[in-house]
Amino acid sequence: MKKPLLIALATFASVVNLSAQKLVIKGSDTLGAKLVPTLAEEFKASNPSFSFEIAAEGSTTGITAISSGTADIAMSSRKAKATEISAASAKGIALKSTIVCYDGMAVIVHLNNPLKQLTKTQVEQIFTGEVTDWSAVGGTAGAISVYTRNTSSGTYSDWKELAMSKKDYAVSSQKLAGNEQIVSEVAGNPNGIGYVGLAYLKEPGIHVTSIDGHLPTQEEIWSKSYPYARPTYYYTNGEPAGDAAKFIEFTLGPVGQKIVEKVGFIPVAN
Repeated sequence: MKKPLLIALATFASVVNLSAQKLVIKGSDTLGAKLVPTLAEEFKASNPSFSFEIAAEGSTTGITAISSGTADIAMSSRKAKATEISAASAKGIALKSTIVCYDGMAVIVHLNNPLKQLTKTQVEQIFTGEVTDWSAVGGTAGAISVYTRNTSSGTYSDWKELAMSKKDYAVSSQKLAGNEQIVSEVAGNPNGIGYVGLAYLKEPGIHVTSIDGHLPTQEEIWSKSYPYARPTYYYTNGEPAGDAAKFIEFTLGPVGQKIVEKVGFIPVAN
């Protein structure tokens, strides 16, 4: 009688383990602060057995987590670097990217800053420290306070490439952990300037400057008219499989892409 009981208990334990599905997602603050948690909640509504562990600490941390086997999906606002791909390959990990949505990095200033537009050249000069006073770019005189993301952020790297000709940031620039912190600092400083993703443009205390007459709208990003647009990614170890594949399929499906738009990003297809 004992043997059948043990088999039954083992079978029950197996069913319990299968029903407790946990997906670990790490990486980009741009994706992980708002979008992915919203996607996860909606996904769980139809898949109540799922649980999520989401850590938004920067694209670099996400890609590292895939390489070290501590995450199922990495969120990244930039492409994996050649060095990251090589390091992963040395561990038997094949980094596979999937475009999740598109983002436009917007230049924000304090709500009361009268400056409504900048050129690409002026943006580069401000963020590299070549220009340090608002009067030099047509604004009200005052020392410019530059706020940027920190070095683990994919946005930090993309901005340097897209907006600064790969030059170094101004020595005086203040590096912050996330989009919310940049919004908070700029909203509290009349001389502040920073860059944030599209999901943060409706926060109080800021306004967006146009760049050479272009704003980060859906139409301008799809047409590639806005200069600071970029795709965002999920990374997996090889082709997505199992629970990771289910969640990625949901993200790219009609419900997921409607959430993408609702949060403020641009869907994959027009």
